[in-house]
Amino acid sequence: MESKLRCPSDRNLQRKIKKIINMKKLLFTVITLMLIVTSFAQEKKFLTPDDASYNNPAVYPKGMSFKWLGNTNKFVFIENNELRYREPGEKSSHTLLSLDMLNGIAKDNGMDVFKELPNITWTSENEGYFKWKGEESNSINILNINDKTITKVTEYPAEAENVTLNKASMRVAYTIGNDLYIANGNKQIRVTKNPEHVIAGQSVHRNEFAIDGGIFWSPDGSKLAYYSMDESMVTDYPLVDITTRIAEEKAIKYPMAGMASHIVKLHVYNVDKKKDVVMKTGEPEEHYLTAITWNNDNERVYIGILNRGQDTLNFNEYNAKNGKFIQTVFHDEDAQYVEPQGPAHFLPGSTTEFVWLAQRDGYYHLWLHNVETLEARQLEKGDYVVTEFNGFDDNGNVYYTSTEVSPLQRHFYMVNIADGKKVRITKQHGTHTVIPSKDGKLFIDYYTSTDVPRAVDIQDNQGRTIDYLFKADNPLKDYNLGVTEIDSIKAEDGQMLYTRIIKPYNFDENMKYPVILYVYGGPHLQLITDSWLAGAGIYLNYLAQEGFIVFSVDNRGSADRGEAFEQVIHRQCGQMEMHDQMTGIEYLKTKPYVDPERIGADGWSYGGFMATSLKLNYPETFKVSVAGGPVINWKYYEIMYGERYMDTPQENPEGYELTALDNKTDKIEGKLLIIHCTTDPTVVWQHSLSFVENAIHNGKLLDYFVYPGHDHNVYGPDRAHLIKKITEYFKENL
Repeated sequence: MESKLRCPSDRNLQRKIKKIINMKKLLFTVITLMLIVTSFAQEKKFLTPDDASYNNPAVYPKGMSFKWLGNTNKFVFIENNELRYREPGEKSSHTLLSLDMLNGIAKDNGMDVFKELPNITWTSENEGYFKWKGEESNSINILNINDKTITKVTEYPAEAENVTLNKASMRVAYTIGNDLYIANGNKQIRVTKNPEHVIAGQSVHRNEFAIDGGIFWSPDGSKLAYYSMDESMVTDYPLVDITTRIAEEKAIKYPMAGMASHIVKLHVYNVDKKKDVVMKTGEPEEHYLTAITWNNDNERVYIGILNRGQDTLNFNEYNAKNGKFIQTVFHDEDAQYVEPQGPAHFLPGSTTEFVWLAQRDGYYHLWLHNVETLEARQLEKGDYVVTEFNGFDDNGNVYYTSTEVSPLQRHFYMVNIADGKKVRITKQHGTHTVIPSKDGKLFIDYYTSTDVPRAVDIQDNQGRTIDYLFKADNPLKDYNLGVTEIDSIKAEDGQMLYTRIIKPYNFDENMKYPVILYVYGGPHLQLITDSWLAGAGIYLNYLAQEGFIVFSVDNRGSADRGEAFEQVIHRQCGQMEMHDQMTGIEYLKTKPYVDPERIGADGWSYGGFMATSLKLNYPETFKVSVAGGPVINWKYYEIMYGERYMDTPQENPEGYELTALDNKTDKIEGKLLIIHCTTDPTVVWQHSLSFVENAIHNGKLLDYFVYPGHDHNVYGPDRAHLIKKITEYFKENL
């Protein structure tokens, strides 16, 4: 028997048997792995309202900060609580500053120890300045690594706000209450002593017209221009604080469309001479002072004076010593509105030429102006929008960001002022934010796209990638996410509109799904971008996870598509936007997986206005709407924004009547939930209350919910409650 088993034929049989056994083992292994993978897939995570409320950092891409080391082409970053540096392409980094090193320097200079590394702005390879917060005061300090010194330059009170540093003089301007102060070394200079209704050194005109502050240092820090706003003529608007046993009124100044506006002046204060002068901007006083710009000579200041009708802009030059008008450098007009994106940007070292961003040929582009010849020359052109001016280099180049590749993307460009040669620096598709080095040879590029949550690399001035610095992991890779699709359709006038569909994670093309149209629709915003999650964020993906198709359209009137695209809404807000949204709905209905009987709308602010408008005007389409902080009647909205798009109620009564929603509650059908924050200073509570009142008079039912003590939206821990409220409402009714 044993000899037979050793024969060749028996050995072949053994091999066959062994092969069968191995195949069974392999099959068992494959089946086991499949079960493990299936089990793993079933155990994928689900998003929660807390995730969608910014309360869980783990579901958002991690970041890492890089910046140039002074005027060098070395970059710095923090790693393991050390500030490290290296040159692009170099394999290893070097310690520039550790917490122990900093505390050693602090101890030698008689200072308290630091608990963490401060945020240092490097002015050279070895020296930089930083702000430090103390219990009673804050300070500006200069650190010199070579000399191992920390020098306190100046300090100012801990309660200071609107803190603005001049890098040349290291003087600090700040506000406390309504007044403006300057910290100059050890001295604290009080610039103003204002009555209650006059405010100095703060943003004015409700931050419209690219205004984001009220303090403007001259280049050398010898003079300080600042806004002074008199609000005594503006109506007090009551907001109610319910945190006290007897509720208290907290009035704000809120100029509504067609009513009296505040009066703004621009002052210039000479720090050394302690002399204050007002720029003579003329009549009428109800105009807007925008785009405050200093000439590099420190003697002339420029103001973009926009009339209240917002259709005429004069960019005027003034003598900073006596406030006298010198000349109008340019004049812009538009039949609809002019919206300055200021300030002007003087070329380095020049007192005659500056770059201005203007929409003179239908798109925002860069223009080179000369204050002596009053000539202007366009630096680049095309059917795209320059979204941001990004600075100059030492080689005569201007940097900017634009939509030239696609309205969905933002890319960084360099154009030479002399010969107009243009170079696209960023190449990866997506949305880019770029920091040039001083010599303009290298660029730190922060970007995101539909397939990159967040990344940082270094480009050269020909757009070549020199170094890869950071790439974030996808924080949602282990979550049940549906597929997101970007597409395009055409508006009534033939213009392209971008759409975004988010499908549920367990999408079945043979099923029919309810739809939530998430809408904004107003100016200054795009919902759909080539960025992480296509601009949708966690909230919309959470809604999709809960079983809805989530759909959005960037209609005419939304941002960064040019003058004709945006200004079509002028004097009739909501009308063309609704047409475009309905074009999107008709496109959506062609999808076999969409249930046309279960469509809802959701939006906040202008989006709340749109969600309510769509519900009232197309009740046969929208079974449910949720409107948060909705504009209900533009006559209740503030002057600067409201009159730009609607003119005044006196000038455009037909438009105000057409767009008002509190006179159309007789059209309410189906389910409508309105949500408002009780202390909203932007879309005041009166909007939705007037809607409810009219609905009661018309015998119409609706659902209503408030968030006490919140402003124009709900943030913090309470935001999860808001998301639960909205989601459950759609689940119950859609």
